[in-house]
Amino acid sequence: MKQEKLFDNEFMSKSIDVSNNLLPNDGVVIYYGQILSNEKANQLLSILLEKIEWRQDEILMFGKKIITKRKVAWYGDEGLKYTYSKTTKTAIPWSQELLELKSIVEETTGENYNSCLLNLYHNGSEGMGFHSDDEKELKKDGAIASVSIGAERKFVFKHKTTKDKVSLYLEAGSLLLMEGTTQTYWQHQLTVSKKIVSPRINLTFRMIEK
Repeated sequence: MKQEKLFDNEFMSKSIDVSNNLLPNDGVVIYYGQILSNEKANQLLSILLEKIEWRQDEILMFGKKIITKRKVAWYGDEGLKYTYSKTTKTAIPWSQELLELKSIVEETTGENYNSCLLNLYHNGSEGMGFHSDDEKELKKDGAIASVSIGAERKFVFKHKTTKDKVSLYLEAGSLLLMEGTTQTYWQHQLTVSKKIVSPRINLTFRMIEK
């Protein structure tokens, strides 16, 4: 039995001035705002919470292995591998919902992606410290498209040298694009807030060099 499409080719088409770069220099970050309606974003949140093969993440911190409260999953083309924090993941085959969302993101950004890293933050007490997505498997200066669903959260960029900061709030159903030398010169962070009690899922579509 053929599964019904989640989006049915309907999404919030965005006409964005790509010169509207959020960063003052050394990289390109474009915020498209909501590309999914609130209804579709909520529907997708429920599906992903139920269907994704979530696992607690393992990271190395000061030489010790730490098990995170947030959960992760990595989906992508067959045979892809991805290593970060000295942990190697093999891509789980795409689900229909993720393929549909990937198609929307590719059409919106004009870029292609072969994998998606998903992070589940159960509430605002779970976040991510400053880091760059600069693992060796990622395409050099390639585009990384970040879709947010669930709770609205504050996202901050910090320049590695000047320490300049740029911050914004990521809405449910929104799309953020990072490309060019952004990962070389900037770090980014998802800040924590105990006021937020609902979950958020972040999906970052990436291009892994085979």
